[in-house]
Amino acid sequence: MSPIAVGGPALFIGSDTPCVALVRPEIDPAQPAVREAAERAGVTPEEFAGPSDLWQLIADRTDGEGREIALNDLSTADAADFADRLLAAIGDPEAEFSLVLTVAAHDVLRLDGRPAGEGFAFLAGVVPPPSEGTPLLEVEIGPQSVTDLRAELEQFRRSLG
Repeated sequence: MSPIAVGGPALFIGSDTPCVALVRPEIDPAQPAVREAAERAGVTPEEFAGPSDLWQLIADRTDGEGREIALNDLSTADAADFADRLLAAIGDPEAEFSLVLTVAAHDVLRLDGRPAGEGFAFLAGVVPPPSEGTPLLEVEIGPQSVTDLRAELEQFRRSLG
């Protein structure tokens, strides 16, 4: 079976691993691989693909620890606002900063940035909702160039439409 292509807006801070990502996955139910997988699962392709308007926060560390949090109450406007605040924060390459992403009155992501080389290094604190009962996960993200960060943020903003 061919791989299932997943699209949708995605903001990655960090390279492959470690990283944190704010994503809204979109899967086209018309893809042959989706149709085949749905048939094997006994559901419609639309059910298999799921909704394409739900945000997720994903965090990965190099030691294998990670989190994936569904952000059902995050709006596209709130995701855009977070990206805008991060873009503004990296505008001063000498300044440390701290940003928080709040969803439904719960701080799910704290992103602390500090100057490092030609860009910034980050400490991301990912906080699952209290109902999940899992602890804070901190992710150290090595230096990212300002140029790469700016390009990632601008691409993310364009993908929001």
